[in-house]
Amino acid sequence: MSPFEQIVDLLTRQGARFRVVEHPPEGRSEEVSEVRGTQVSQGAKALVCRVKGIESPAVLAVLAGDRRADLKKVVAAVEGRKGGFAPSDLAEQLTGCVVGAIPPLSLSGDLPVVADAEFLAAHEEIAFNAGRLDRSVVMATEDYVRIVAPAVASIAAPVQAVAE
Repeated sequence: MSPFEQIVDLLTRQGARFRVVEHPPEGRSEEVSEVRGTQVSQGAKALVCRVKGIESPAVLAVLAGDRRADLKKVVAAVEGRKGGFAPSDLAEQLTGCVVGAIPPLSLSGDLPVVADAEFLAAHEEIAFNAGRLDRSVVMATEDYVRIVAPAVASIAAPVQAVAE
């Protein structure tokens, strides 16, 4: 089964409230939110981060599409020692998906998930590319939390003030 099929199967089996949106291939948060008809802040950006000092070689950090990850906070959330973003080839190897299509859940179960608390509290629905660049899932946030059971912590960098 493809990653997309695995995601749809999982969500269906778990009774999630979700819909699939077909769209032109897109992996950038701003552009894909427009074609999905969602806000950028609803988009679940999933970043593979290498973390030393934990059992798994990496974690999946999930935050709003319009925010940046604070790597120190990601590392602290999983009680690691040091961390950084995984190179694209490692991210693709661990997730089975190209960068930009990585979903905010671990299909293999080998990649711990840590989600930003503010992101999960912000919207009733989240949206994400579902293992491919031309298919997205929009689903109830509470179903995402119930099914994925991510560690929840503040992992987003502070919003930068815009100079006028």
